[in-house]
Amino acid sequence: MKSENALLCLDLEGFDLHVEGLAELLKICVLDGASVGFVLPFSQNESLSFWNNHVRPGVASSQTVLMVYFVEGQVVGTVQLCSSVMPNQVHRADVSKLLVSPLCRKRGIAKALMAELETQAVARGKSLITLDTRTGDNAEPLYHQLGYETAGIIPDFCRDTHDADRYDPTTYMYKRLKI
Repeated sequence: MKSENALLCLDLEGFDLHVEGLAELLKICVLDGASVGFVLPFSQNESLSFWNNHVRPGVASSQTVLMVYFVEGQVVGTVQLCSSVMPNQVHRADVSKLLVSPLCRKRGIAKALMAELETQAVARGKSLITLDTRTGDNAEPLYHQLGYETAGIIPDFCRDTHDADRYDPTTYMYKRLKI
């Protein structure tokens, strides 16, 4: 894997092997302004804590499918497919934390990750995918391009990553899949 690109679904062993790289990716994306739930200042330790305390349990229980994109052995992109355990929601899943290194954007990595996410969703019998993204973010047109539809916009949904006094709207989106 050192000399090539690879997109892998990580199991728990793979998660543990690459958690430092995932933490570094999240940190640099947040520092770059990504609105993914965190505000500045944001440290490597906070990022590691998120991955270990919030993502690892989902991977361990198979409720979360963690896809990671590698370039020359380095983690440069990731996305999660999170399935609900509620009996009336077994047909749907959520997209969480689509991240691509600022140094590797515009190379099709986000599209590849989302295509794999949809493949994994269909394989698990999911017919509806939902997500939210900061309104006006670079990801919003990407999601539209991939066939996601806007369900609505909520104003003042989250604090801005860099400006604690500013609140940003979020756009909720969905896509129906054929299973």
